[in-house]
Amino acid sequence: MLDTLGLTEKAPLSIPALLISLLIGAVLALVIRWHFRKFGSTLSNREEFAQVFPFILLTTILIISVVKSSLALSLGLVGALSIVRFRTPIKEPEELAYLFISIAVGLGLGAEQTVPTVVSVLVILTLMAFFKMRRETYKNKNLFLSVDWVPEEGEDVDNHLNKINDLISKHALSCDLRRYDIRDNSIEVTYFVDIEATGDLSALTDEMRKTFSGIGITFLDQNQLPSV
Repeated sequence: MLDTLGLTEKAPLSIPALLISLLIGAVLALVIRWHFRKFGSTLSNREEFAQVFPFILLTTILIISVVKSSLALSLGLVGALSIVRFRTPIKEPEELAYLFISIAVGLGLGAEQTVPTVVSVLVILTLMAFFKMRRETYKNKNLFLSVDWVPEEGEDVDNHLNKINDLISKHALSCDLRRYDIRDNSIEVTYFVDIEATGDLSALTDEMRKTFSGIGITFLDQNQLPSV
């Protein structure tokens, strides 16, 4: 039955073609890794995560090159993958996008679609870099502002909270109080603010330091983590 359907017939696997695909895949994997390290904006360790791309891309090339030589092997691969469970969480959509493009390149090279694959991945990475650089030119920046301050004994805490709100509103386009903690001898306040330019950020920091002695100020961004 299998012979009648042609499931046991195997197409010859060209070793030179496989080596060329692996070589081109290694170069493209290095390009994707560099692109992720340069333009990635995830909070995870980009240097460590980028090391995964060559393994995924080259492994995909090998799998596709082997299973395309036999329909029976491709059906067996479907059954094998159905019992495999990947438990590693991907927290950032950007990480998933880079993993997906690595798999796509591996599929294309494994299927010996070298020219379309190389052209496509270069166009995709170029467009991604263009959009990233264009986004960085925007002046507005949404940040989390964390304030840690120890008032002197006998000072009115509520009045100083109003002063902090007024100072932030003076230098930010918008200000949203997210967290307010009062302890025995300290106050911690967290805001979500919209800053128009870097100069406003510096002016806000300088004025808060002059108004409240010993105040701690931290700005948190999802793309970068500047601390003042």
